Amino acid sequence: MAAGAPVALLAGGGALPGLLRAALLRRDRSVRVLALRGFAERGLVREADVVVDILDYKRIFAQLEAWAPAEVVLVGTVHRPKPTAFAGALAAFRNRDEIAAILGAGDDGLLAGVIRLLEERGLTVGGIDRLAPELLAGAGVLGAVMPDEPSLAAAAAGQGVLEALSPFDVGQAVVVAARRVVAIEGPEGTDAMLARARRLRRSPRLRAVHGGVMVKMAKVGQDLRVDLPTIGPRTVACAARAGLAGIAIGAGATLIVDGPGTIAEADRRGLFLLGIERRHDRIKS
Repeated sequence: MAAGAPVALLAGGGALPGLLRAALLRRDRSVRVLALRGFAERGLVREADVVVDILDYKRIFAQLEAWAPAEVVLVGTVHRPKPTAFAGALAAFRNRDEIAAILGAGDDGLLAGVIRLLEERGLTVGGIDRLAPELLAGAGVLGAVMPDEPSLAAAAAGQGVLEALSPFDVGQAVVVAARRVVAIEGPEGTDAMLARARRLRRSPRLRAVHGGVMVKMAKVGQDLRVDLPTIGPRTVACAARAGLAGIAIGAGATLIVDGPGTIAEADRRGLFLLGIERRHDRIKS
């Protein structure tokens, strides 16, 4: 690759692609944005170099190879298209059986497969944790509210649950109250899990349980270049509505959308926000 080669963002939905682009520009990095149509936010689409359909793999790879970027970053949310939509996309690949297996895998397998496809074409996949570490959560109490001992115990229990679940294709968050697991994140996402926890807290069996903590962390051995756990002001609002005392997140491996705003929202609602050290090394960044 040439000196000063750009960082290419393969950008999905949410605020993170724009935040990463801004962070890289502040570092005087050259940035190219390939926005996924129907996923990337309108503001980013207007500033993108190229807008492409998520299933137009041929154009995606051709554009990335033309840019010859120093690194490609997969950033932002996407939703898996229906299986029938993949039929035309398979024609872009020589090894269709391998591609079909990747597309049919769970979320973890799908992301690993996409990275492998990019690397097989000579592209280097980078991670936000190294390119823009200022977007990640720090360690310790991040706001004005301090966790009490029961909350710290709940956070430790939640961390243990997530570590035990790491080999399985489940979410990255859990709600624990009085050392009791109230909810585990599935395909529905963090906000929906917190809404479910809110409903469960109104049930007779859990009504007397006060407080509780949401723990959100990367999986043990997770490739931190993709699918980093993410929270933001909306996460805090959902946790407050669920009656939780606070949120614990993996220090150095959790993205915070609008860090100052997220901390301010936690303070305003009386929730603690705690960055906890991960007990296992990451495999790649």
